[in-house]
Amino acid sequence: MSGIEAEKPSQPDAPAPVPEQTSSQKLAAELLSTDEFSQYMLNTKNEMFAVFRGMVDHVSQVTMFFNEGRDMVLTCMISYNDNGILLDLGPSQEMNRKALEAQRLFCVTLLDKVKVQFILRGLKQVETKSGPAFFAALPDSVLRLQRREYYRLATPITRPLICTISFPAIDGKRQTVEAHIGDISGGGLGLVSLPIDLKIETRLELGCKIDLPEVGVVTGTIIVRSVSESATRSGVKSKRAGCEFVKLPGPMLTLIQRYIIKVERERKARESGMG
Repeated sequence: MSGIEAEKPSQPDAPAPVPEQTSSQKLAAELLSTDEFSQYMLNTKNEMFAVFRGMVDHVSQVTMFFNEGRDMVLTCMISYNDNGILLDLGPSQEMNRKALEAQRLFCVTLLDKVKVQFILRGLKQVETKSGPAFFAALPDSVLRLQRREYYRLATPITRPLICTISFPAIDGKRQTVEAHIGDISGGGLGLVSLPIDLKIETRLELGCKIDLPEVGVVTGTIIVRSVSESATRSGVKSKRAGCEFVKLPGPMLTLIQRYIIKVERERKARESGMG
């Protein structure tokens, strides 16, 4: 019997109360639901370090839940390297002691309006030049869940959208390649069938040009937020990259919105038999 049941016994025929999920359990469910969130999981050091760099630079507050969500410590990431991460101690010595005894800690923070979550497998207290701190081994993965502020359109297969990418080559001249756009929104785009390797956090100044059929041409700066590789059933591999627009001018955003509305109207017309 739980403590609640001991204090207030239920009637003999009454159904047993269903305990609510704790915050820690909800976080764990998200982190472990790989089928639903696998595309947002960052598994390599380079990917995780890109997020950690932002957390350190922005002094992002991290909430660590443990003991099935009954306890928590507010902290910030101090630094990170191949061996692990350093975090500030919390303000409560008692909570710090409990955190050191916990075997799993569920960490959550916000970075540029994006929810970031990861699991730590225990903490140690260490001494640094700035004083005592928590040390933890690197997490196995980091979940980065983008809060979508824009409607994302999967581009039509019959009328593929092309992005012309321009970037500096080794000889100093600019090189241009083309890639298909798998999806697009006012916040960014997904590139598929990439003919080149793009690294996470690569910033292409005015290196993106998109010809939106019957709407106009969008040009802007993009930054690479994720990279991956997929393979067809025949074994053909394809490189993908998720890119974010950087301070896209208002007129360019309007063009993208017009294109999305146009494609959606055409789709609905076809579905209703009017197209």
